[in-house]
Amino acid sequence: MSETDRFRKQAIATDLEEPVVEARNLAEKLGLEPYPVNYWIVDYDEMNELIAYGGFQNRYPHWRWGMQYDKQQKQGQYGGGKAFEIVNNDNPAHAFLQESNTVADQKAVITHVEAHSDFFANNEWFGLFTEGRAEDDAVDAAAMLERHARAIGEYMADPDVDRAEVEKWVDHALTLEDNIDQHRVFERRLDVDGPERDLDEDLAEKLDELGFSEEVRAEVFTDEWIEALEAEEAPTNFPEKPQKDLLAFVREHGKQFDEESGKAVEMAEWQRDVLDMMRAEAYYFAAQKMTKVMNEGWAAYWESTMMSDEAFAGADEFLNYADHMAKVLASPGLNPYSLGMELWEYVENRTNRREVLEHLLRVEGISWRNLDDVVDFEAVREALEPPAAIRSIGPESLDALEEVPEEYVDREALEAAREGEVDVEAYPWKVLSYEGLARRHYSLVTPQHRGFLSRVSQNELERIGRYLFDDARYASVEEALDHVDFTAGWDRMFDVRESHNDVTFLDEFLTREFITANDYFTYEYSKATGGFHVASTDPEDVKKKLLLQFTNFGKPTIAVYDGNYDNAGELLLGHQYNGVMLDLGQARETLKRVFELWGRPVNLLTIVKEVDEHDVEVAKRRNREPEPEERGKLLRYDGEEVTVEDVPWEAVEHLAADDVDYDTKPEEWLA
Repeated sequence: MSETDRFRKQAIATDLEEPVVEARNLAEKLGLEPYPVNYWIVDYDEMNELIAYGGFQNRYPHWRWGMQYDKQQKQGQYGGGKAFEIVNNDNPAHAFLQESNTVADQKAVITHVEAHSDFFANNEWFGLFTEGRAEDDAVDAAAMLERHARAIGEYMADPDVDRAEVEKWVDHALTLEDNIDQHRVFERRLDVDGPERDLDEDLAEKLDELGFSEEVRAEVFTDEWIEALEAEEAPTNFPEKPQKDLLAFVREHGKQFDEESGKAVEMAEWQRDVLDMMRAEAYYFAAQKMTKVMNEGWAAYWESTMMSDEAFAGADEFLNYADHMAKVLASPGLNPYSLGMELWEYVENRTNRREVLEHLLRVEGISWRNLDDVVDFEAVREALEPPAAIRSIGPESLDALEEVPEEYVDREALEAAREGEVDVEAYPWKVLSYEGLARRHYSLVTPQHRGFLSRVSQNELERIGRYLFDDARYASVEEALDHVDFTAGWDRMFDVRESHNDVTFLDEFLTREFITANDYFTYEYSKATGGFHVASTDPEDVKKKLLLQFTNFGKPTIAVYDGNYDNAGELLLGHQYNGVMLDLGQARETLKRVFELWGRPVNLLTIVKEVDEHDVEVAKRRNREPEPEERGKLLRYDGEEVTVEDVPWEAVEHLAADDVDYDTKPEEWLA
């Protein structure tokens, strides 16, 4: 970077000092607790490079980064997409802003980043990677990735190691980067202590005790004899239960195939080291993959709250910001920003509605049976409107804040505003407390959600009423509403943000009400028509289908079932089948990669759906989808060819999901 560029970027960064400081102040006032964030200004090419590197400046040498850089660059040039920022999960976090952004865009991404950083710092799934470490060293991902980059670079530069072999070994490891046990706390698995390693050490000790000469050892205790003894004494199968962490398993028990001898030999030290580094990185990035909808929705929600509701975007910037947000939320396909934001708003609204209903059902003479008849929901909504003194704040209205409840006002900031030390024109939120901001932004009275309270179903009313603790009674609706907790919605959001991942988040909040209100449906490919059709509008089908896309990062779940299959040292993997079959072409290629990490034949049990061609023709005539038959298959790669054979259902029955029906096809195909 030239001196001119450096000083220009420093000047741009200086212009953003106030938005950065005030965005953090507003975020904390709203209840967020983000990591510290360092902001950097980068140009277009640097942004594409950072995106290709997953948000970091240093990664290990590999062709994948160039491929991702090229993809990102073409997307920007021809796809109409624009990268506004990228932020990484680190403490402190680092956010990179593109220098070509407008001021409105920069403010938007700064508020977006503050919310991301809060999510990184407080979501328990991110804590699985850092659990057990010192608090002041909670996250140091940049340093870890830089160490890995340096180590792999040194292996590639080592004259005793073939650079191409290192890159190929990384390729093999990356095949399994999503085959980890992402629900467990990350632990480095440094000791290679498999049964074969233990046997080798025990045998060596026994030979030493017998005192045989080297000549006798060479003639009697041949490699063939030792291998036969190992095969005889090794445990018939291991692990004791299926292991999802394939990277750990092949690192501990795998070997490499030596083409000259045609046998499996021990991995080199660098090979195990590379596997260990790839596994650590896979665990680090797992939380981001597991919370994509939650995290992006969370950032979009608080960005909107700050930029729109609190006018962090100035009057001359708002239209630019509105265009920015519209493009983000309108992106085609399964959009994590819009789905996530809608679900967070639903969490807030549903919590606030329940809070109000619980108070109304404690009013004398009101029960879940007659609430719809005796309560005027429009009058209730009007009563929930925030006081005028909170709704509109300016220098001339500060005295009016004396009339609102004490907990709504930040007294110290209010006095500073009266002294002219706080610019309430630009930052009215400074004179309010968290409770005051929650009251100011109460979701049930906003234009887009004002009918949410009255849309309560009779089933929900009954559920609330039947299990309501009778710990308070009110003489009137007015008295009941005076006791409503206006922070309930936000408080619930913070609790959910802490404990959930995308699967649990969708499972709990993707309700029939939400799906119906948003007109969600499923679609599938029809073998009968050769095209895609609406498969179902049933909320349960929609939920199952969507959950399936987020289970195990949307990838097949594969586990190790036997590390000594057929008592021959072969690896047996099992596909935990949930109604969606493997792409057998990809499965074949993956087995070839795994073979390189195991050094011996690799087997894979799976379940496939097969349809008879005659059944397809009959289905076409009857305008319905043919009924497939599920069968067991065993794929095997021995280093030369992949074979596929049928196996009896009993051999794969344990792989089939029996507690969740993932088949979303309705009885009659909707042609």
